[in-house]
Amino acid sequence: MSDDAASILLYGIMILLPLSALVARRVPLGPTLKMAAAWVGIFLVGLVLVGQRDRFSGLLSGQQVSGRDVRIAQASDGHFYATVTLDGVERRLLVDSGATTTALSLATARAIGLDLDESPFPAIIGTANGSVQARTATVKHVKIGGIAMDDVGVVVSPAFGDTDVLGMNFLSRLSSWRVEGRTLVLSPEPS
Repeated sequence: MSDDAASILLYGIMILLPLSALVARRVPLGPTLKMAAAWVGIFLVGLVLVGQRDRFSGLLSGQQVSGRDVRIAQASDGHFYATVTLDGVERRLLVDSGATTTALSLATARAIGLDLDESPFPAIIGTANGSVQARTATVKHVKIGGIAMDDVGVVVSPAFGDTDVLGMNFLSRLSSWRVEGRTLVLSPEPS
């Protein structure tokens, strides 16, 4: 017997056993089908929520402003994601202290309206995945919660895919940044 045939036989038995129990009890068919459909719906919603939990983690834990500090909860994948406004466009950026410069995807750069011809020649930058060509540009205004900075340099490359990264050129302009347990705390310079 092939693996496919064995799987089909197993699933058939798994369906047949509960159905035979219902027939033996002579349960009315209409209410039973409604109840079964409700349970299937509940399990499908649960599977979707579990499968997409990383997308919802920012909504559930996200970031909070505490006084002048911004507190960002660690996501289930172990990273910190900040909700950042770049020249009026809101995006979710991975906070990466290993990245020298803030890096944006082409989609985010286009949404912001960055002039990628600001630098006449592409720069070659080293990433965790090797060297890539990137264009440099400047975002006029970057805001995370109550923390705002002007003229933040960025690199943009199709090699970044749809990932946007907040790098050390932003973090180093803060008064401090630290991790307390599972929370990243960003503290702005005193005004």
